[in-house]
Amino acid sequence: MRGHVIKRYKDSYTIVLNLGIDPSTGKRRQQWISVKGTKREAEKRLSDLLHQLDTGTFMKPGRITLAEYLERWLKDYAKPNLTPRSFERYESIVRVHFMPTLSGIPLTQLRPEHLQKHYTAKLNDGLSARTVKYHHAVIHVALKTAVKWGLLSRNPADAVSAPRARRTEMQTWDEDQLARFLEAAKDTPYHSLFYTALFTGMRRSELLALRWQDVDFMLGQVYVNRSLHHLKDGSYLFTEPKSAKSRRTIALPPSATLLLQQYHEMRKLDRDILGRPLGDGDLIFSTLDGKPLRPNTVTRAWTTLAARASLKVIRLHDARHTHASIMLKQGIHPKIVQERLGHSSIGITLDTYSHVAPGLQEAAANRFDELVVPRREKEAIEKFG
Repeated sequence: MRGHVIKRYKDSYTIVLNLGIDPSTGKRRQQWISVKGTKREAEKRLSDLLHQLDTGTFMKPGRITLAEYLERWLKDYAKPNLTPRSFERYESIVRVHFMPTLSGIPLTQLRPEHLQKHYTAKLNDGLSARTVKYHHAVIHVALKTAVKWGLLSRNPADAVSAPRARRTEMQTWDEDQLARFLEAAKDTPYHSLFYTALFTGMRRSELLALRWQDVDFMLGQVYVNRSLHHLKDGSYLFTEPKSAKSRRTIALPPSATLLLQQYHEMRKLDRDILGRPLGDGDLIFSTLDGKPLRPNTVTRAWTTLAARASLKVIRLHDARHTHASIMLKQGIHPKIVQERLGHSSIGITLDTYSHVAPGLQEAAANRFDELVVPRREKEAIEKFG
């Protein structure tokens, strides 16, 4: 028998794994692992451990360092379950920030105070609270996996308070500033891209993944169904949206539809000259030979143009906020704004754009007055107000 389950207490079982004969002593090797829960859960854990033995990934609890565990976690959990871009971020945080300071601590001896001290040190080194909070999220999910794998009985990160990130003040342009920016961009290769960003609220990754087949000129619509990511090795990756709400249809304003039609004709002529006809599957915003645009290059062009137009420099991502803010100020229902942006709930939209609320609240209150307050009271308000 390679392993079996023994009941210890009411909700506690012990898994006994037979690890074979120790060649140096000739004695049978066993590993005892405690599991809290039902017998079915213990049997499931036994099955997982036997699979680890078969695949050579089994690690004895109590004998591995945090570094050894994190290496295995990156390989066996993070890489198969995360997008390549997310995996790059997770791996960077683990190797650059956690490995140098906590790597030698045995996994089972990791304490909440170790993590709290790590967060404090990173804040003192100049990292933002938002960044350190992301570190906490990464180590928390890593240690949560260790609990599932039976390497820890509890997650030390549960007892740690991550730094509270301050909400970044949103930067947007008004209608006049938006027009000034687009005028400055008019004679650049990025005019159509930035126009579409400001008039649809799409994310940079979504814009750079658009193909001509994703635009319906007859109906004036664009279909968002994938994103583009540029990886550290220089390769490009197209991924599906993270949620069902991110996969959406956005109505184009007539001006944006006309602009994209004209841009399409121009691109067709350019590609015909190169002897490479433009196809429906080709990227809308790309290099002349059809290759993806580098996201960072697009962002730098945005920043340069904003400065050239003597505008306050906002992020390219703030084009999305600008689009939403202008729509809300014009009285567009937040539900429509949510659908255009691809937020998972209207609550996120309302919370994100609460800075627009004061003006909307005042307008709504005045409008309610106009509809409900009796004429006699209105006259009194006008007389004494």
